[in-house]
Amino acid sequence: MSSAKSPPVSPLAPESVPDLPPVRGVHLATAQAGIRYSGRTDVLFAGLAEGTRAAGVFTRSRCPSAPVDWCREALGGGSARALVVNSGNANAFTGLKGREAVALTARIAAQAAGCREDEIFIASTGVIGEPLDATKFDGVLAECAARAEDGSAAWSAAARAIMTTDTFPKLATRTAEIAGTRVTINGIAKGAGMIAPDMATMLAFVFTDAALPQPVLQTLLAEGTGKSFNCVTVDGDTSTSDTLMLFATGAAGNAPVTDAADSRLAGLRAALDELLVELAQLVARDGEGARKFVTVEVGGAESDASARRIALSIANSPLVKTAVAGEDANWGRVVMAVGKAGEPADRDRLAIWFGDVRVAVAGARDPDYSEAAASAVMREPNVTVRVDLGLGQGRARVWTCDLTKGYVEINGDYRS
Repeated sequence: MSSAKSPPVSPLAPESVPDLPPVRGVHLATAQAGIRYSGRTDVLFAGLAEGTRAAGVFTRSRCPSAPVDWCREALGGGSARALVVNSGNANAFTGLKGREAVALTARIAAQAAGCREDEIFIASTGVIGEPLDATKFDGVLAECAARAEDGSAAWSAAARAIMTTDTFPKLATRTAEIAGTRVTINGIAKGAGMIAPDMATMLAFVFTDAALPQPVLQTLLAEGTGKSFNCVTVDGDTSTSDTLMLFATGAAGNAPVTDAADSRLAGLRAALDELLVELAQLVARDGEGARKFVTVEVGGAESDASARRIALSIANSPLVKTAVAGEDANWGRVVMAVGKAGEPADRDRLAIWFGDVRVAVAGARDPDYSEAAASAVMREPNVTVRVDLGLGQGRARVWTCDLTKGYVEINGDYRS
């Protein structure tokens, strides 16, 4: 199949791609294996130092991909030596052939990395329902392992290799200290559509040279996901392949920490949380066809959980999202989304803002409402929709994008 055409870069893309520093114990290489398209880089190989520990959070879809099933099981092995990611084919809803493809990929990768098959982690993204020919990895992964490197260019290439309908690569980096030892955290992600919480990452991989046991890693990742990727939605659809993994090589040699609540991890926890939020927001900024980045803030709810459900109801509403696309300060659609969420709400206590302009209060239009001021907010590339229910202390924040004709065009011919 010929190479896929590249979509125009999202107007919400960052002005520049960050240069990521090396992470000790991580070496990367990319290649063209012809998974679905010719002439396109579609394979990422990450070699990991001996002793690397892994944590993962995966889709809650009841129809997970074969790679998701593999990774969930592999986490019980206790160590990681390599990660293999391919784009173009999700290897989802592929039955026995899909499981066999994952097993063959792990066998080829283990030979390339010189490790056990259960130390290999695998992720795939792309078209659902088409068998993946894993024989295409034969030779490719060994060649990748032989030339893997840790420079900034390698990180940029890795982020590009896992893209599908993404219009720009998504990378982030942070540093922190654990008991006086400096550690580095790098992350890459892909995702532009079929994005909704539980777990809304599409694919994201985070690497650190910190030395941490698997249970601590898992706790830090799960908590960070709740504040980041599980607060982002593009279209309300949860992918079969959502995978977020955190690898810790231990090469920094920091003092041992065995409890995720240890105060010595405060800096690392904050840095990891920031990195995950940055990557999650980049996913929303690259929503298919997006022209507006939207933050939805809900306060005054009976609980945080209730606020979150209401925020997602607003963020996932096609009517709200198309109003944002049309730069229409239509608070009636926000009222609709609040009301349909099925959560406690009192019409006569409700207040709504677009940006810093209050448009509705006490169940009616704000008496000082200014159409000009509200319209000016809606013309901005970054729009905040804020709701106060006036019922309690519950709060939530989620990120999304507008819904444009571009989304329909991209998804109308995704398989072609």
